[in-house]
Amino acid sequence: MKQAILNLMRMTGAFAPFRRANRDKALIVTYHRFSERDAEAATSARAFSEQLEYLRAHYTIMPLSEMARAMSEGSPLPRASAAITIDDGYRDAREIAFPLLRKHGVPATLFVVTDFIDRKTWLWTDKSRFLTFNAPAGRFEVTVAGRALALELNGRASRFFAADRVNSALKALPDDAKQGAIDLVAGQLGVEPPASPPEEFAPITWDQAREMDAAGVEIGSHTVTHPILTRVAGDRLSFELGQSRARLEEMLGREVGLFCYPNGDLNPDVRAEVARAGYMAAVTTEPGLNKTSSNGGRGDLFALKRIHATRDLSHFIQSTSGFEQMKSRLRGSRGDEPAGAADLPGACREGATN
Repeated sequence: MKQAILNLMRMTGAFAPFRRANRDKALIVTYHRFSERDAEAATSARAFSEQLEYLRAHYTIMPLSEMARAMSEGSPLPRASAAITIDDGYRDAREIAFPLLRKHGVPATLFVVTDFIDRKTWLWTDKSRFLTFNAPAGRFEVTVAGRALALELNGRASRFFAADRVNSALKALPDDAKQGAIDLVAGQLGVEPPASPPEEFAPITWDQAREMDAAGVEIGSHTVTHPILTRVAGDRLSFELGQSRARLEEMLGREVGLFCYPNGDLNPDVRAEVARAGYMAAVTTEPGLNKTSSNGGRGDLFALKRIHATRDLSHFIQSTSGFEQMKSRLRGSRGDEPAGAADLPGACREGATN
C-alpha cells in the first residue's frame, strides 16, 4: 500500500514543489554496488539508468570537485545542482555504472580504497558477507568482541541479515582487532575466506581507474585500508589519509582533493586531520542537502551530506526532492526518532556498513 501511494505521488508530481523549494541547495547522490539485474544489495543497471535520466531532466549535474570549489569560494552554483558519487571502487562500478554514465553524458566521483585496488586487502565488511553466504545452512552462535550472536542461515535474506549483525558488532572494535575477530567467526562458521577477494567482491584495476578518471569519473580517496577513522588515531590516521592521497596522485598523475569517510564516521579530530592532509572537501553518509551561497549559507566542505540512492524511482525522487528530510524534521519535532542513514536497510548505508 505504501509503495502504491508513493508511486501515485510520483506520477502526479507531488514531489515537484519540494524539489523546486530546494533548488538552491546542492544535492549529492551516493551509490555503492551495481548489478545487471535487480538484487538485494545493489542498484540494477535499469534503476541506475532511470535515475540518471531523472537527474538529467531536473538537475544540473556537475563534477563534485567543481561543486566543492564553488562552495569553497562562495560562488553561486547553478540552480538545482547535483553531483553523483560511488563508494569503495568495486569492479561493477567500471563494468555496469561507467558505461551508463558515459551513455548519459554524466560526470561522477568514484571513491576508492587504495590497498583494495593494489590487491593487498579486501574490505572487512565483505569478509563477513563471504562467511555468512558460504557457511552451511543452520543455526549458529558466533562471538564478536565477547558478544554472542545467534545467526540463522537459511536463504539469502537471512544471510544478508546475519552479515549485517556481524559487521555491526565489528564496527565497535578497534581497527587492529577486526581481523582477529573475523578469523574467530570464520572458525565458528567453518569457512575459510581466501586471501584475495573473490569475483563478487573484486575491485577495479589501476588501468580502469585511469580510464574512468580521464573520462569524467574523477577518482577520490576512501583511505588506504577502509578503517573506521574514529577508531584509529595518531600516525595510523595520518597514514590512512596521506598515503591514500599520495598513492592516487602517483597512479593518476594529478592532484587529488576529494575524500570520503569510511562508513561516514567522523569527529572533530578526524575532520581536522582530513583538512590537514590537503583535501579540498569530504563527504559523509549523513542524509540531506547542502547549503550554498545561493541560499544564504555554506555547507561544511569537510562534512558534506549525501542522499543514498534507493533502488526504485519513486523512493529516489522522494529522497532527492527533500521531502524525506521534511518528514524527518516533522518526526523530530514530535519527539519521534528521526529517519536517518541508520534507519536504512543494511545494504543502504555504506554498502551494509562499508
